[in-house]
Amino acid sequence: MNMIKKLPLTMAVVAALCPISVLAQDFTQEQIDAIVAKAVDKALADRQAKMDAAVAKKVDVVTEPQSAAQSPDLAIPFGIKFTGYARYGAHFQAADQKYVAVDGSYNGGSAIGRLGNEGNGGEFQLSKAFKGENGAIWDVNVMIDHWGDEVNLKKAYAGVTNIMSSNPNAYFWAGRDFHQRPQQGINDYFWMNHDGQGAGVKNFDIGGVQFDVATVAAVESCNPEVENDGSNPSRISCTGGSGTGDKGNYAATSKIHGMKVGPLDLEIYANYGFDSKAIESDDRLNAWQGGVVLSHTNDSGVNKVIARYSDNSDNSVFNKTEDLTTVYASFEGLHKFTQQTQVEYILAFHDYDNSRDSTDNRKNYNAIVRPMHWWNDVHSTWLEAGWQHVDYDNGGDNKGWKLTLSQNMSIAMGPEFRPMLRFYVTGGKVDNQRTARVNGTDDQTLDDFNVGAMWEAWF
Repeated sequence: MNMIKKLPLTMAVVAALCPISVLAQDFTQEQIDAIVAKAVDKALADRQAKMDAAVAKKVDVVTEPQSAAQSPDLAIPFGIKFTGYARYGAHFQAADQKYVAVDGSYNGGSAIGRLGNEGNGGEFQLSKAFKGENGAIWDVNVMIDHWGDEVNLKKAYAGVTNIMSSNPNAYFWAGRDFHQRPQQGINDYFWMNHDGQGAGVKNFDIGGVQFDVATVAAVESCNPEVENDGSNPSRISCTGGSGTGDKGNYAATSKIHGMKVGPLDLEIYANYGFDSKAIESDDRLNAWQGGVVLSHTNDSGVNKVIARYSDNSDNSVFNKTEDLTTVYASFEGLHKFTQQTQVEYILAFHDYDNSRDSTDNRKNYNAIVRPMHWWNDVHSTWLEAGWQHVDYDNGGDNKGWKLTLSQNMSIAMGPEFRPMLRFYVTGGKVDNQRTARVNGTDDQTLDDFNVGAMWEAWF
């Protein structure tokens, strides 16, 4: 019997699964084939199990997750974990607007529908987990993002869980992170957003109810300017984007979750904004906001009601405007007729009311519906229709509609699965009557037609 003394190429499949001491042994070709076959079968079985678990999990695809708090039962992965979200592609403009948008829109840049109507960018994160001898789970995370002509440091924080025997799920953190930024997917709207740097705790359990509490600061930024400084060869004061220090605007944030009202899940948000002496005394201002989320999930999908009230602010208490009150309310959901045929939808209302200066006071109304059908576990066709009406208190209104047809290829069946390749055509029409009246022009009607291809993934 011929013995194999060298590691063949096929052994690369199982190299990560076998100790070096095992690989150093002598193998017959039959033994090698058997090991490879076993490894391949295991990999396929693991992949199918993950896909089945995702389907059975009743994934809420309406809200994309924030930074996850680690749990005490976390299995420490080997090496560094790479995660993120990104979308890039080509978008050909064949008419008046590159992206269909109604002037005066407040509730999201894609309030008229994001499918085939959004730009490129991504967020890329590296994480490392550690386990102390006392059982505490630590993690360190760094993320950069790319949503314009700058690459910014969006996250740099550390956290620990299983540090308190009386509250093992409590996750304590400090640093710079995504924070208090609940997002709606179909219209890509963060109805609260307090990304910044500070410290807090998530999932602190009191009587079966979970509490998230933190204090965070808005990150300072700079505006690039040309300067006459001989010691600065570039003559540019800074490159823009985020700095390293606090800006002077702060937020105390809180979230209560893990509550039930009959069959409904309940979340309550309360935030308070204030300024330090880094802000000029005449410009210092306080703000507050409260929000509530009621959701219901079953085998057929998910439905969610969101309501938010803000005083001296809109979706962030970092950004304050005196005598401004805003109200945001929406109903959104996903319904599964079958696993192959599903539909997402949203109805939203946004009221912007400044009693000191009523020039821009307005109400936003928008509706989006997105039926989706999977021909198999790879190919799907999506159709998204959107409508928006911006009604100003003074001077008229702006309105528009959008329709996108997208043919997609994805890793598995369902709207929650990525990576995805999509090939789309978008048409629409916007009539900015109020803008025309303010600018003194005869017509601000815009016809839109765009064609594109894009990949999207969260991983």
